[in-house]
Amino acid sequence: MSDRGSSRPPSAATLRRLERASGSLATRAVARMDDVLPWFRTMPADQRSWVMLVAQAGIASLVEWCRTPTRPPRLTGEVFGAAPRELARVVPLKHTVDLIKVTVEVMDDFVESVAEPGDADALRLAVLQFSREVAFATAHVYATFAESRGAWDARLEALVVDALVRGERTEELSGRASALGWAAMSPVTVLVGSAPAAGDAHGATRRAARQLRSEVLVGVHADQLVVVLGGADRLEAVAERVSDEFGPGPVVMGPVVDSLSRAGDSAAAALAGLRAAAAWPGAPRPVPADALLPERALDGDPVARATLQERVALPLQGAGGEVLETVRAVLASGGNLEASARALFVHPNTVRYRLKRATDLTGLSATDARGGWTLQVALALAALDADRSLWH
Repeated sequence: MSDRGSSRPPSAATLRRLERASGSLATRAVARMDDVLPWFRTMPADQRSWVMLVAQAGIASLVEWCRTPTRPPRLTGEVFGAAPRELARVVPLKHTVDLIKVTVEVMDDFVESVAEPGDADALRLAVLQFSREVAFATAHVYATFAESRGAWDARLEALVVDALVRGERTEELSGRASALGWAAMSPVTVLVGSAPAAGDAHGATRRAARQLRSEVLVGVHADQLVVVLGGADRLEAVAERVSDEFGPGPVVMGPVVDSLSRAGDSAAAALAGLRAAAAWPGAPRPVPADALLPERALDGDPVARATLQERVALPLQGAGGEVLETVRAVLASGGNLEASARALFVHPNTVRYRLKRATDLTGLSATDARGGWTLQVALALAALDADRSLWH
């Protein structure tokens, strides 16, 4: 609110002289900025020209402001209309305050030379009052920009997460994420689970991830919370902490990949794992998607089926009949090594040796409940595939 009613405005002649001098004053203001503000000297030429335009617009707005004392100020559009968004994007609020201060100082220095005789005090007071109004307008510009930037960031983040869920694998994802401040190149993983019914899932998840120095993108896809994590040394520890922010039910961690452009692969595996997780009620939270390979394969996931073939069935088949035969015998006996040895007519130590070879090849132990289940599913699916190939 202006208090110009308490003093007379500058005369029309003074305002005409100020209007004619606006270009010169703006040039002098920018020259002084260059002298006293080290950061201003490093600005690109186009950004400095924006400052010149805003300074000229500010002086023109001062003239109009003084000519119509009863008109409410509309300084946001008048002063910053030349480059509002660009300035707010590249110049911090503190620096903009410095620019206004320098401009006001230059105008104050030239009051005597611009004002008509007897008008100097009125013009000087008008400059000071106007600078206060500009300060309020500046705060409004930056507040509006922050609000719109926040809304834009939320939309862009939702688009990035949705693209990952839909399986997009393009380099554009990295560019979009960079616009959101994503700086990590690798590693990257995707975490999926149910969205919490109440509370700020986005804010809580971000805080949890950033406490462990991880990059994070958050999105809600249908009723699922999808979280992209990256850049941390131990993503497993970050995923464990972040999983506390999900709703009830399983939380699945996709495989760690080397870049955001491949995060779609991690998301696909995590979502497939989430669909199949009900078949493993005792799964940890979070559970790696690869730990759910047998359930995913049974649920019809072709990637899981191919992975079991590659990681389990083929290595055992390539190790020779004795190793594969021993694994089958141990599985059939429920993990009883002595019974397996009798069935195979070998010593129990021979069974142990062959099982160790099988574990080295597949990373799975036939005597472990979970490992035995994965081996059983992998070998059963391999047998079905082999049988089908005979019919074609």
